[in-house]
Amino acid sequence: MSSFSVTEPTQRSKWIAGALVISYALITMIPLVWILLTGFKSPADAISYPPKVVFDPTLEGYVNLFTTRTRQTQEFLEANPPQNWADEIVRQYDMVIVGPSKFGERFMNSVIIGFGSTFLSIFLGTLAAYAFSRFKVPLKDDLLFFILSTRMMPPVAVAIPIFLMFRNLGLSDTHLGMILLYTGVNISLAVWLLKGFIDEIPREYEEAALIDGYTRFQAFYKVVLPQAATGIASTAIFCLIFAWNEYAFAVLLTSANAQTAPPFIPTIIGIGGLDWPAVAAGATIFLIPVMIFTILMRKHLLRGITFGAVRK
Repeated sequence: MSSFSVTEPTQRSKWIAGALVISYALITMIPLVWILLTGFKSPADAISYPPKVVFDPTLEGYVNLFTTRTRQTQEFLEANPPQNWADEIVRQYDMVIVGPSKFGERFMNSVIIGFGSTFLSIFLGTLAAYAFSRFKVPLKDDLLFFILSTRMMPPVAVAIPIFLMFRNLGLSDTHLGMILLYTGVNISLAVWLLKGFIDEIPREYEEAALIDGYTRFQAFYKVVLPQAATGIASTAIFCLIFAWNEYAFAVLLTSANAQTAPPFIPTIIGIGGLDWPAVAAGATIFLIPVMIFTILMRKHLLRGITFGAVRK
C-alpha cells in the first residue's frame, strides 16, 4: 500500500504544471521577440505580407532611430562619398546623415523623470507608511482610503485640471513638473505596499533599540529600513514601471524639453509613413533599463506580490 500526501504534488502534476508555465512564458514572449526582430528588418520586410520570419538582417532601423537624414541630389552624393557604414545604409535612399535625432534626448528624459519620481515616491511613501504603521494617526483608515482613492480616477478625468494648473505654475514641459506629477500618482501605491511590509516588522526590535539609547529616527534608520529593504525594492519596481511607461500625461504636458520616449517613439516618420524598424528599435532600447532593473530585483518583486498571503 503506497502512501499518498494531499499536500505534496505528484510527479505527473509537477510535469504538467511545468509544461504549462513554460508554454505560457513562451507565448507571452512572442510579442517581445517580434519587436526585437522587427528592429533588424528593412522597411519593406517589416510591412511584408505574409510576415517574414526569415530575412536579411540590417541595422537600418537603428540608424534611422539615432540620426536625422535629408535627401540630396545625385551630384552631391557622387561628390561626397560615404564616411562610415551608417552613411552607406542611408545612401541607398539617396539621403545623407545631417545629425543626431532626438531619441537620445527623449530617452534621457525618461531616465531622469522615471527614476527621479520613483526615488521621491519611495522616500515620501516610506515616511508616511512608517507613520501610519507605528503611530496613532487620527482618522487613519479614512486617510489611507483617501490616499488610495487618488488612483481610482482615470488620467483623462484629471488631465485638463492638471494641464491648467501646470500652465499657471510654469511646470508644463519641465522635468520637475513631471516628477512631481508621477510622484503624486505613485505615492498611494508606495504608502499602501510599504505599510504592509512595515506592519510585519515586530515593534519589539524598535523598542529594544530605544532602550539601548537610540532616538526614534535612529531606530527607524538602523532597524526598520534594513528589514524593510525587500518591500522598498519591490515597491520601487512598481513605481518605476508606471513612471517609465506612462503615456497620457506625457503627451498632454510635454512637447519638447521634457518629452519622454513613449510619446516620441510612435512619431518616428520614415519614407512614406511610419518607420516600423526604427519604432521597433526604439521600443527595444526603451525596454532595456526597466527590464534590467526588474531582473535584478525579481526576488523582491515576488515577495512584494505575495506579502501577507501567509502569516504565522
